[in-house]
Amino acid sequence: MTRTADTARRHGVCAARRVCFAWLLWAVVTSGQAAEAATASEWPGRTGSGLMHEEEALIAIYKAASPGVVHITSTVLSQDFFFRLVPERGTGSGFVVDDRGLILTNNHVVENADSLEVTLADKSKVAARLVGRDPENDIAVIRVSVSRDKLTPLRLGDSSQLQVGQMAIAIGNPFGLDRTVTRGVISAVGRNFKSDTGRSIRNVIQTDAAINPGNSGGPLLNSRGEVIGVNTAIYTPSGGSVGIGFAVPVNTVKKLLPQLIARGRASHPWLGISGMDITPTVAKALSLPTGEGVMIAQVAPNGPAARAGLRGSERRVRVGNYLVNVGGDIIQTLDGEKVANVDDLTAFLDERKKVGDEVRVDVIRDGKPHAVTVRLGELPEN
Repeated sequence: MTRTADTARRHGVCAARRVCFAWLLWAVVTSGQAAEAATASEWPGRTGSGLMHEEEALIAIYKAASPGVVHITSTVLSQDFFFRLVPERGTGSGFVVDDRGLILTNNHVVENADSLEVTLADKSKVAARLVGRDPENDIAVIRVSVSRDKLTPLRLGDSSQLQVGQMAIAIGNPFGLDRTVTRGVISAVGRNFKSDTGRSIRNVIQTDAAINPGNSGGPLLNSRGEVIGVNTAIYTPSGGSVGIGFAVPVNTVKKLLPQLIARGRASHPWLGISGMDITPTVAKALSLPTGEGVMIAQVAPNGPAARAGLRGSERRVRVGNYLVNVGGDIIQTLDGEKVANVDDLTAFLDERKKVGDEVRVDVIRDGKPHAVTVRLGELPEN
């Protein structure tokens, strides 16, 4: 009897202990979970999901913008040794700018293409046609004919407000890898970058967001998911990204887009010359009366400068390891504004003038000041 009661008492104590231990274990676990949740939500820079605020923002931007980024395949037909047509394919990126099927990309992505194919976000492939292009700024517009529900137009921002250090996000198809996102910062603004035509694209954006072959034509976005530039080139000694990429500013794009859609090309005022920068070294070697300006090397026959009486170079001489054209008029000012080099000249014309405007050109001719008035023409496509 005593033994039985004692056993029952021991069993009761053990059961109570098990209940007590289970309760304590539950309390520890739930308090730990609560503490973990509190830590995740209260930790500086983190959200309730445990992600950094910046991570959540980047995820949201990618989800919103990536459906508007497309993969472009261009095909150029060339002849082989036996005169057979051989297709050569290139790839790049682009992005949708409206619900009519207009897509923005680089000119060098679509240049000389015999056919264009676009891969949309749903993996469908559709033919595209060229609408317009501007080689001077490496911009082109193509169009696809698809239903509006397949298109996600991206918002165009304002590149004039950019600051060095702010976030930059690139989405594109590097090496054919669809809709790849990279993030960095704006490394510099106001850069000048030579296009394939030799003219400078001004106010180019420099970024360290990884840009590789295939990213060309894709969007560069800000932290609001707005397009601030069109990725166009990288500086690379190796062929891969070294953290120096360039994008055409979106304000340049917005200025050109209506012209490209309406007439297939952009209108650029044209003086009708080719020129060479005068530097102190060149001036000293040639005994010139000025250490800066633009020496006219050639005047286009029947062009604006030729009709106004501007003169090109008469002979070539050696300066160091170079042969330079000399003897032409040296441009000093345009409408009274100083011109130190060719970039100054093209910037003045593109930003201050339009086709048909008149400009006063002050030059030094045979060591003496001379002035002419030129009515600007339109830059030829070639």
